[in-house]
Amino acid sequence: MALQRDKIIVVDIEATCWNVEPPPDGQLNEIIEIGMCMYDVENDDITDKRSIFVKPVASVVSEFCTQLTTITQKQVDEHGIDFAEACDILVNEYNTRKILWTSWGGYDHKMFRKQCRRMGVSYPFGDKHMNLKKAFADYHHGNRMGMTRALNKAELELVGTHHRGDDDAWNIARLMQYLIQEYDMDFIKRYW
Repeated sequence: MALQRDKIIVVDIEATCWNVEPPPDGQLNEIIEIGMCMYDVENDDITDKRSIFVKPVASVVSEFCTQLTTITQKQVDEHGIDFAEACDILVNEYNTRKILWTSWGGYDHKMFRKQCRRMGVSYPFGDKHMNLKKAFADYHHGNRMGMTRALNKAELELVGTHHRGDDDAWNIARLMQYLIQEYDMDFIKRYW
């Protein structure tokens, strides 16, 4: 299926995490926040910043996770929705199966695939995922770097709270906008 080319959805997830590997007994990494925004290709504009909290079912939000993300167990208990419902929002409100989606690195893509399989939920995106971390590295001598370092390279200031899905999605969209303004749309065309 051909993708629509007028918008790109930028996604950043936060997941349960611990300061030890592997996770403690009985715990699994799972998505607790889906942050997103839309990049309007025609108008070179970033819009629709949103955060969706997801209730974990196979883990709890650790103190380490709260320190890293600011997300608490209470927040996901009170404001979180089921993962399947969150995926339905992506499909029904953002048309995610028919537009290109991007994230910083492959983690978000891998976590969505893994959690969808584990929970028996239909994958909410189309077949095309753009790893913006790799695309950014392609234009910066092959050096892959974290989002904050990339923002520094692009002379952009971090906006919001790092490791919050909606703020990170917004900053990732700004990095994509920077690449488009500096190098045009060529790096995106291979995904359409």
